[in-house]
Amino acid sequence: MKTSVILKGLSICSGACTTMSLSLCFKSKELFCMEMVFQKSWTPFLSAGQDIQGTSVIANLPCLMRQNPAETLRRVLPKVREVLHVAGVEMQLTAAASFLTVLQEESVSIHTYAHSFLQVILLHLEHRDTGVSNAWLETLLSVIEVLPKETLRHEILNPLVSKAQLSQTVQSRLVSCKILGKLTNKFDAHTIKREILPLVKSLCQDVEYEVRSCMCRQLENIAQGIGTELTKSVVLPELIELSRDEGSSVRLAAFETLVNLLDIFDTDDRSQTILPLVKSFCEKSFKADESILISLSFHLGKLCHGLYGIFTPDQHLRFLEFYKKLCTLGLQQENGHNENQIPTQILEQEKKYISVRKNCAYNFPAMIVFVDPKNFHMELYSTFFCLCHDPEVPVRYTIAICFYEVSKLLNSGVYLIHKELITLLQDESLEVLDALIDHLPEILELMSTGGESSVQENKLLSLPDLIPALTAAEQRAAASLKWRTHEKLLQKYACLPHVISSDQIYYRFLQRMFTIMMTNNVLPVQKAASRTLCIFLRYNRKQEQRHEVIQKLIEQLGQGKSYWNRLRFLDTCECIIEIFSKSFFCKYFFLPVIELTHDPVANVRMKLCCLLPKVKSTLKIPADKHLLQQLEMCVRKLLCQEKDKDVLAIVKRTVLELDRMEMSMDAFQKKFYEKDLLDQEKEREELLLLEMEQLEKEKQQNDGRPMSDKTFEKKRRDTKTPAALPKSLPVAVAGPSSGTSSTSKEIKKSKLIRSQSFNNQAFHAKYGNLDKCTSKSSAAAYTPSVSAKTSVISLTDNSFRTRNANSVPASFSPNTPLPSTSRGTGNSADAKSSGKDAQPRKATLKSRKSNP
Repeated sequence: MKTSVILKGLSICSGACTTMSLSLCFKSKELFCMEMVFQKSWTPFLSAGQDIQGTSVIANLPCLMRQNPAETLRRVLPKVREVLHVAGVEMQLTAAASFLTVLQEESVSIHTYAHSFLQVILLHLEHRDTGVSNAWLETLLSVIEVLPKETLRHEILNPLVSKAQLSQTVQSRLVSCKILGKLTNKFDAHTIKREILPLVKSLCQDVEYEVRSCMCRQLENIAQGIGTELTKSVVLPELIELSRDEGSSVRLAAFETLVNLLDIFDTDDRSQTILPLVKSFCEKSFKADESILISLSFHLGKLCHGLYGIFTPDQHLRFLEFYKKLCTLGLQQENGHNENQIPTQILEQEKKYISVRKNCAYNFPAMIVFVDPKNFHMELYSTFFCLCHDPEVPVRYTIAICFYEVSKLLNSGVYLIHKELITLLQDESLEVLDALIDHLPEILELMSTGGESSVQENKLLSLPDLIPALTAAEQRAAASLKWRTHEKLLQKYACLPHVISSDQIYYRFLQRMFTIMMTNNVLPVQKAASRTLCIFLRYNRKQEQRHEVIQKLIEQLGQGKSYWNRLRFLDTCECIIEIFSKSFFCKYFFLPVIELTHDPVANVRMKLCCLLPKVKSTLKIPADKHLLQQLEMCVRKLLCQEKDKDVLAIVKRTVLELDRMEMSMDAFQKKFYEKDLLDQEKEREELLLLEMEQLEKEKQQNDGRPMSDKTFEKKRRDTKTPAALPKSLPVAVAGPSSGTSSTSKEIKKSKLIRSQSFNNQAFHAKYGNLDKCTSKSSAAAYTPSVSAKTSVISLTDNSFRTRNANSVPASFSPNTPLPSTSRGTGNSADAKSSGKDAQPRKATLKSRKSNP
C-alpha cells in the first residue's frame, strides 16, 4: 500500500512538474526514505528518471544515512556518484548540501566519510558552473576541519601541488588558494614552511590578478597559523609587494589584510613599514576607483586605533582631516557630480559616496577615541552635526545606531549632543527612529545624569524640546504601518519615570497610553502601552492622579462596552500583578477582575480563567480568606453554569491548577521566602511613596512655600542611599493607625529624609528590573533579622491588611470611590452565612492546618 502511494506520487512528478506534484513528492519524505532502503524502485529514479526524482533521492540522502547507513553506502551512494557526472546545476547543489549535512550529523565515522564521500567532493571542485564549484568548495572546507592530518596530507595537500601550477585553469588555482588558507591551521610550522609557503609565494606571483587577489586575502589565515616570526619574514614582504600591484583589487586586498594583521606587528614594523604604505594608500585613494574609498572608509577606525601612539602631531591632524573630508564626500560638489558625467555614472558615483559616508558614521565612535573625548567639541562636533543631518537615510540610520556609543564616550560632555538627539527623534524616516530607540533608555539616562560637573543642575530639565520630540515620534510611528517600531517605542517609554517628572508623564504621556489601549488595532502595541502605563502608575507621586488612573482602568476598560477593552483590562491586570505588590492588586483590582466571570463574551471568560492562578497567587492566608472564598464561589458558578464547551474545558483545567497551588501565608515561609521578601519590598516602596507625598505637603504648609519640581528633582538625585533600605526603617515609621495626634518636628524631618531617599532609590532603579521582578537579586538585597521581619509584617498589617476603614492611611484614601478590598481576617458572620458555597477549597483547608 505504502509503495503504491509513493510510486503514484512519483508518477505524477514524472509528468507535468507542477507545484502540487513537488509538494506531494517531498511531503512523503520520511515514508519514501524508509521504503527506498528496502525496495528496488530507486534505481530507475537515479539512472533513467526525471531530474526532479533524482534530486529528491539525493536530498533524502541524510535521512537514508540515519535510517540505514550500511545499505545506503552499499546501494545508493554508488548510483549517486554515477548520476553526478551528468547532473544539472540543481542536482549538484543539492548533492553538495546533502554531503555537508551527512558530515554535520555525524551519521558515519570520519574515516568512513573520507573513504566514501571525499573523492566525490574533490572530483566536482572544478565544475564549470561557478556556483556549483563554490558549493562543493564550502563542503570541502568544512570537511578539512575534521579530517586527520594524514588524510589531509595524502588526499588534499599532495594533489594541491599540481593543482596550483600555472598550467592549470584559473578556477583550479583559485580553489587552491582557498584550500591553502584552510590547511595552514592543520599542520605544524615546519610542514607549513616546507610544503605550503612555497605554493603561497607562487600564487602571490600568479599572472592573473584574480589569483593574486584571492591568495592575498588568505594571507591573514596563513599568518595566524605560522606565527609572528614567519609572518614578518614571509608574509609581510609579499603584502608590501602586493600593495604596489597594478591591479586595484589586489592593492585593496593587500590594504585590508594589512589592517587586519596590525596586532601581529610590533611598533617598529608599524611605524617604518605599514604607516608609509597606509599614508600612500590614502593619498592615492581619491584619484583611484571609489570602491577603494569605500574599503578605506570602512577600515579607517580600526586603522587609526591600530596605529594610535605612533602618529606624529602632523600625521594625527592629517588623518583627522582625511576622515572629515570623507564624511562630506559628495556633498560639497554641486549636485554631487561633474557636469560631464552621464546620468548612469552619476547614480553609481552617488551610491559609492553614500557608502563612504555611511562607513564614516560607523567609525565615528572610534574617531572620538582617536581625538580624545575632551576635544570632541572643537574637532568633531561639526562632523557629527553633518552626519546627523545627512540627506541620505542610510547615513543617518548608521549614526543613530552609534548614538549610544557616542554618548558613553562623551560622558560628562553628553549635553553637547542634545540637539542632535532631538533631530534624530524628529527624523522623517522611521528606520532612523527605530535604530535610535534601541538604546533610548540608556541615552536618556546618560543625558539626565551627565553634565559639566556634579553640582550643576540636571541638563535634561533644561531641554524643552525633548518631550515634544518624544510625543511626535510616537505619533509618527502610530500613523505608519510599521507597528513593530511603534511597539518598541512604547516599551522604551517605560524609562521616562527615571528621567522626567511625574507631572510631565501624567499630562503628556499617560492619557496617550489610554488612547492607544482603547483605539489601536494592533494587539502587541496595545499590550506594550498597557505595560508602560502600569509602570507610569507605579512611579506616579500624586495620590489624586493615581486614583484617577485606577478609576479609568476599571471604568473604561474593565467595565467597558467593548469586549476588546475588557480583554485589555485583563492584560493590564496581569502586568499589575507582576509590577505591584500583592496588597495593591487585592485592594483595587481583585473584585473588578473576578466580576468578569459573569461577562457575556466567551473570550473574556476564557482569558479570565487563564489569569485566575495568578490572581490566586496574590492572596495570603488567613488575611485574605474572604477573598479566597469569593474566588472559589466564582469558579464554582463557572463550573455549574458555563454553557460554552471551550470555556468549560479551560475552567476544568484551571480548577485542577488552582487546587494544586499552595497558598502563601502572612508569615514568611521557607518555600516562598524570596518571593515574599520581594513582595514586602514592593509593598514598602508603595507605602513610602504615599508617606512621602503626605510629608511633602506638610512641609510645604509649614514652610509657607511650595517645593518646585526642579528643586525636588535635584534633591532626589543628589541624595545617595544604599541599594537596600535600612533594616530599622519599618520600625521607625509610625503606623498610620496610631492614635497620637501630635508628632514632633524631628520625627517628621527624619521621615521626609527617608522618603526622599526612597524616591531616589525607586526612581533611579533600572526600569528593566521590572521585567525581572522575580529575580533572586532583588530578594537578596534585603535580608532582615527576626525583629525586622516582625516590623515589616506589623507595618503591612497596620496599613494594607486592617479590618476596618479607620486603619487605612489617609494618604491612600481615594477622593473618588474605588472598589477596594481591605485585607483582614474577614467578617466571620458573612463567612458563616454564605453556606457551603462559601467554604474554602482544598488550599484553604491546607492553610488552616498549617496555621491553626
